Amino acid sequence: MPTVLVVEDDDHILELIKFHLEKESYRVLTAADGEQALALARQQRPDLIILDIMLPGLDGLSTCRRLRQEQATAAIPVIMVSARGEELDKVLGLEIGADDYVTKPFSPRELMARVRARLRSRGEGDARTGQGRLDFGRLVIDQERYQVLLDGQRLELTPKEFELLRFLAAEPGRVFSRDYLLEKIWGYDYTGDSRTVDVHIRHLRQKMEQVAGNGQFIETVRGVGYRFSERLPQ
Repeated sequence: MPTVLVVEDDDHILELIKFHLEKESYRVLTAADGEQALALARQQRPDLIILDIMLPGLDGLSTCRRLRQEQATAAIPVIMVSARGEELDKVLGLEIGADDYVTKPFSPRELMARVRARLRSRGEGDARTGQGRLDFGRLVIDQERYQVLLDGQRLELTPKEFELLRFLAAEPGRVFSRDYLLEKIWGYDYTGDSRTVDVHIRHLRQKMEQVAGNGQFIETVRGVGYRFSERLPQ
């Protein structure tokens, strides 16, 4: 039975989400603020976190950032929920490390569909971890340990960044469209747009640049999509 941590300070919304999760037989943990959410995430290791942005004290964005910074919680999928529906807020949430973003008011049916998609995606990712290592010399993708090493230094990647890099690196030189990557990495019922892929690619490149001084391990094919380079930067 998957465990979902719901972080929401509005009691009515919290009960609504909890009701629909329990209706689908999920085990539900609840928290009303960021500090309580971090403590529960460390102790219980939920399979997924539904995280409101507007929280008292430590807000949702800061909570998500700290979840991604800690090894024990870095791989837990996060669906961010907020009444702030502006594009900038969505992009910021994704850049910090959220896997999905839902704007209030939302349909419980839509939220449950996204929960299922995230849990299914994580399960598929876990099932693939026995495939060993993708070794490109400077860059090593260790699928059993769910980590990436660049020039011997570990990259701190979000779950979706890891999945995206691993998917591209499995077939160097092959070009994948943004829509195809959305379907394979985020799930067929993800309702976001292709800019989600662009945000994650930009983050991957930035993290690689911080270590190696070059982020062009992933190439842009203008008007088509992305590919993992057949000639890695020196």
